[in-house]
Amino acid sequence: MEATVTTGSEEKVWSGGNQPMGASYGKMMIWFFILSDALTFSGFLSAYGFSRFKFIDSWPIADEVFNHFPFLHGVDAPMYYVALMTFILIFSSVTMVLAVDAGHQMKKAKVTFYMLLTIIGGLIFLGSQAWEWKNFINGQYGAIETTSGRIFQFVDASTGERVALADFAVSLDGDRITHTANKGIWFESERSLTSFSLEEVITGFEANPNIVVRTETNAPEGGKVILDRQQTAETLAKATAVVEGANLVHNEYGHPLFANYFFFITGFHGFHVFTGICINILIFFNVILGTYERRNSYEMVEKVGLYWHFVDLVWVFVFTFFYLV
Repeated sequence: MEATVTTGSEEKVWSGGNQPMGASYGKMMIWFFILSDALTFSGFLSAYGFSRFKFIDSWPIADEVFNHFPFLHGVDAPMYYVALMTFILIFSSVTMVLAVDAGHQMKKAKVTFYMLLTIIGGLIFLGSQAWEWKNFINGQYGAIETTSGRIFQFVDASTGERVALADFAVSLDGDRITHTANKGIWFESERSLTSFSLEEVITGFEANPNIVVRTETNAPEGGKVILDRQQTAETLAKATAVVEGANLVHNEYGHPLFANYFFFITGFHGFHVFTGICINILIFFNVILGTYERRNSYEMVEKVGLYWHFVDLVWVFVFTFFYLV
């Protein structure tokens, strides 16, 4: 009669046991994912840092780019709304901690309540980020771009404050038509028309003696280098296009790399927030249905909580790199 030898691990997930380093297998995999994702964000932010260091003399000033606040049109509020977004996201991390703690105590009602607050916080942050993108894409003042690709912004010569194109540009008679690919030379399409043509901007400049331009270059005393009227006229003679807002090709705020990194990194983080919200909603309904009560464990809440905390922590670094430094 043959003897059967067992190792005692037949019911385990892997031969090394189901509690590596004192953590469940599922929780361990979440930590592995967080580590790999952290390396990805580190690479993106490092690339941003190298690019900013290379163009440090012409990098856009964050206080002038992100100075909008809902329902306060025309009010200069640098970083206020971004700070509010950050507070909301960090507060959602607090509610997630409370949900995990309530799960440890097997309090279904509290887990449901705090999970709901976490989801609401994530949705508010995501909506706020979309609103920030809208303002960044649409722009506020407008600028001109020269043949070399440099951006020049209009300012009041007496105060040094930015001036919007709409404040001085003169509307000229005549139709403006966007050429499509099937009608242009070599079948090249023209980009979307701006609110004012280059001729209308130049005409407005000539009619307003207080209007000058400033360069992308940062002045030693702070701000940007401002040109005089003669230098401004020479610059306008080299202008090729009017730029409004930002996209992956043109950027009224300055160097186009700034817009490229902003869209890519904040968009990548926003996708993580969106994913976290979807997972939180799934877990939320499982809590309501009593799935984890029957399992006698709320570990799934704890696992999604780890991911949510990671997303919040990454935003702290993104916020620091783009808005504070």
